[in-house]
Amino acid sequence: MDHHIQQQPHHYDGGENDYMQQEDDWDRDMLLDPAWEKQQRKTFTAWCNSHLRKAGTQIENIEEDFRDGLKLMLLLEVISGERLAKPERGKMRVHKISNVNKALDFIASKGVKLVSIGAEEIVDGNAKMTLGMIWTIILRFAIQDISVEETSAKEGLLLWCQRKTAPYKNVNIQNFHISWKDGLGFCALIHRHRPELIDYGKLRKDDPMTNLNTAFDVAEKYLDIPKMLDAEDIVGTARPDEKAIMTYVSSFYHAFSGAQKAETAANRICKVLAVNQENEQLMEDYEKLASDLLEWIRRTIPWLENRVPENTMQAMQQKLEDFRDYRRLHKPPKVQEKCQLEINFNTLQTKLRLSNRPAFMPSEGKMVSDISNAWGSLEGAEKGYEEWLLNEIRRLERLDHLAEKFRQKAAIHEAWTDGKEEMLQQKDYETASLSDIKALLKKHEAFESDLAAHQDRVEQIAAIAQELNELEYYDSPSVNARCQRICDQWDSLGVLTQKRSEALQRTEKLLETIDQLYLEFAKRAAPFNNWMEGAMEDLQDTFIVHTIEEIQGLSTAHEQFKATLPEADKERQAILGIHNEIAKIVQTYHVNMAGTNPYTTINSQEINAKWDKVRQLVPQRDQALIEEHARQQNNERLRRQFANQANVIGPWIQTKMQEIGRISIEMHGTLEDQLTHLRQYEKSIVNYKPKIDQLEGDHQLIQEALIFDNKHTNYTMEHIRVGWEQLLTTIARTINEIENQILTRDAKGISQDQMNEFRASFNHFDRDHSGRLGAEEFKACLISLGFDIGNDAQKTGMMDAEDFRACLISMGYNMGEAEFSRIMSIVDPNRLGVVTFQAFIDFMSRETADTDTADQVMASFKVLAGDKNYILVDELRRELPPDQAEYCIARMTPYTGPDAVPGALDYMSFSTALYGESDL
Repeated sequence: MDHHIQQQPHHYDGGENDYMQQEDDWDRDMLLDPAWEKQQRKTFTAWCNSHLRKAGTQIENIEEDFRDGLKLMLLLEVISGERLAKPERGKMRVHKISNVNKALDFIASKGVKLVSIGAEEIVDGNAKMTLGMIWTIILRFAIQDISVEETSAKEGLLLWCQRKTAPYKNVNIQNFHISWKDGLGFCALIHRHRPELIDYGKLRKDDPMTNLNTAFDVAEKYLDIPKMLDAEDIVGTARPDEKAIMTYVSSFYHAFSGAQKAETAANRICKVLAVNQENEQLMEDYEKLASDLLEWIRRTIPWLENRVPENTMQAMQQKLEDFRDYRRLHKPPKVQEKCQLEINFNTLQTKLRLSNRPAFMPSEGKMVSDISNAWGSLEGAEKGYEEWLLNEIRRLERLDHLAEKFRQKAAIHEAWTDGKEEMLQQKDYETASLSDIKALLKKHEAFESDLAAHQDRVEQIAAIAQELNELEYYDSPSVNARCQRICDQWDSLGVLTQKRSEALQRTEKLLETIDQLYLEFAKRAAPFNNWMEGAMEDLQDTFIVHTIEEIQGLSTAHEQFKATLPEADKERQAILGIHNEIAKIVQTYHVNMAGTNPYTTINSQEINAKWDKVRQLVPQRDQALIEEHARQQNNERLRRQFANQANVIGPWIQTKMQEIGRISIEMHGTLEDQLTHLRQYEKSIVNYKPKIDQLEGDHQLIQEALIFDNKHTNYTMEHIRVGWEQLLTTIARTINEIENQILTRDAKGISQDQMNEFRASFNHFDRDHSGRLGAEEFKACLISLGFDIGNDAQKTGMMDAEDFRACLISMGYNMGEAEFSRIMSIVDPNRLGVVTFQAFIDFMSRETADTDTADQVMASFKVLAGDKNYILVDELRRELPPDQAEYCIARMTPYTGPDAVPGALDYMSFSTALYGESDL
């Protein structure tokens, strides 16, 4: 037939959908190569028969068997599933032309251009025209609807072939002619979908006949794809016919399309189940961590609230050491656990929100707020505990000092009073001579003077006992009993002294003489003796000081005391001189005095002994003061050592806190860059920990030395601890915020440029770098991003319902009341009448994001179930990975519908439960 056909009785134009430009292709086919025509005859005949056999018929000769139009109309009904106009049953040419025209009209009604193809040529058995018509039908009904990644028809089919054969060596599909000559492309398609049918590893590129025959035989036997090509024709042709190859390959596409749908459905279900499994594990981890932390807080609070003091310094020191271990060893890990718990909770909620899952509600009593409240109770119990311990240690130290002082003074006084009651009760004056009586009277006067001198000591003993009572000394009962005995004895001595004085005075008139020298000795010896006893008592008195100034004051007082010793020594020499004069008179005048002084029990030996004792105690006191001065100097060194470090660490922590604040609001590079910067920053902070530990060591030395104040610094260890804990928590939370921003950006499809735009706008209006925007700043920020905000946003930094609705409308949303109510329930779940910026952004990104839904998951299960309303256990195990298949089987309920069979599972309710309230 001539390339230019003059007569075209029928010319069909099916519209603008010229999807394959088939009229141009057909024009070229007027010069069809004989080899190509042979391939097309075999391929198109086999393709037609693959459909006609469904109607119980077939064709043998493609140009002859379609001439009456009957099988042509039947072919179109089979492949379209529609009924055509009733055919003409007559045998005349006009009847045949009518039938063919009905077929051509039907093809044109499907949007296909038919150029240069007329019914007369088909009726006349024009082979090339008949092949062109069949190719048009194949294009429309077998190839046109193929689409891969928004490409259509020929390009889509080619892309599908390239993707499926990409993993196979020696296969490079670039077209629909020479790329298929070696047969490996056909074998790769079959092996990719049904690997058990072909041993691909044994195929050779240099044996195309074996490869082609293997593929054609397997496709016909196992895939129900008839043999549309001959291996010899393909191998023997330089360039196989493109249309024949496309027709045959499209049969593979349709044969495997069901498996592709099942694979897509299985992938979607696996993705959803993986999200649920990960979220469930995060929920379990949160519950356990929260339970452990709350249990630790519950056990710790009663210990911190126990303020019952111990009776001994050692026991209180142990309490203080236990508290130091708690602050240094036990609490810091719990601070990290609490911070990690909050981070895990925020991350979990972000993951749930991004995957359209309901928010996680922890068990009762395990909310983040419950943890924070319990932690607040812990810190409330901890507050003041260390101060209480130190005050108790000071109190016990004071009590020990007072108790020792009480015992010393009580022992001295009791030693002095020993035998005094018996002495005062003597009746010696009744048988004494006059001189004896006068001596007894003078002796009693000296005793009264001595008694008066001891009054101060008794008052001191009573005062110390009273102070011990006020400070709740644990052994107060025995102190009070001893003090009471001393006071009772003192009162008794007063009464007895008064009685003896009165008795002596009654007999004083009978006494005429008394030795003035003894009397003078007694009068001077008694005060001097009391002075020495007081000096010995002062030199042995224990002392407690906390500063160098205090010990210097004691040293000054001691030096002043030593300055009085020469004058005291003169008085001693004078008293001893009186004693020597008495001895001389007794010896000279042979006075029968029996060598004793009737006026005092003090003798020169006692005075010398006590004087020697005083001289011995002075250097001992010197040494004690020197040692205490050295201890105070060491304490001062400890104070300065702690202060020098604290005055560096404290400002360093404050500076780092400010730098973290600036990092969190400044924009440098991508979120990943910021995250890397923050983690490096966190590492530098963690590397600073040895300096904190060193300061803790210095603080412990100060505590062990019982140093209670430090004028060289305003920083306490508590300030440093709190600042350090806040610094670690702040950097961890800042890192978590960036991580959640990355999660939100990736899940919502927000580009890095958008994230930079949001941050740049925020930083521009955050002029005080506080990390927060006031109402006016927030309004200006939203306007800069393209939002039209009303007056309410100007006042509150939020939009009320009407402003939000206006904003949506301005952005292209046009909705009724019902739709608007639905959106408000999403962005304002607490019905406060306001919409935060974060809620607005979440809504917009959620509305535009391509996320999975319950309906999509349900549809995916329906594909795996073969369009049934239930799915079988074997189907789940065949289509899904083992762990996710068992996950579904364990959670799906039995299907109870009217078409239920044994082993049927309800995938519909399971899909719904994945996105709603459930106990999965």
